[in-house]
Amino acid sequence: MRKLFTLCFLTFAAGQVLAQVAALDPDWQESEAAAPPAFSAAHLVAIDMPHYVSLKFGVDPATLSITPDGIVRYVMVAQNATGSVNAMYEGIRCATGQVKTYARSTSNGAWALVKEPQWRDLSDNMPSKHAIAFARQGACDGRAAAASSVADILKALKK
Repeated sequence: MRKLFTLCFLTFAAGQVLAQVAALDPDWQESEAAAPPAFSAAHLVAIDMPHYVSLKFGVDPATLSITPDGIVRYVMVAQNATGSVNAMYEGIRCATGQVKTYARSTSNGAWALVKEPQWRDLSDNMPSKHAIAFARQGACDGRAAAASSVADILKALKK
């Protein structure tokens, strides 16, 4: 019980710190997201997920970018045991600990844009746990900034 309390407190405290970091730059504006890029499920770099997650997740390295405003954008691909593929075009803002989904792939492989994409905390239940796993495993350098380069992200993921 004590460990659970400590974990909850630390999660709350981290959220408060991130909110303060966001308040330090009230003039920040997100750069326009490019159209969702084509992706290849054959060249994914795996994201380590908890044992209870049945889907396999991976990032297509050809879709990775870091924008001047500090957003890591990428296509995340989820595959189930039967080989079905779902993909999401997303962005992570490491400075605030948030994720945004810009588009989702459809069953025929086309992209469907999210009508009003919103930034959500990585710790929310709404975004899948893949986003927080990706942030921790390489997209973010610590908890405050995007990795310095796409090469650094890929190097961290391949460890």
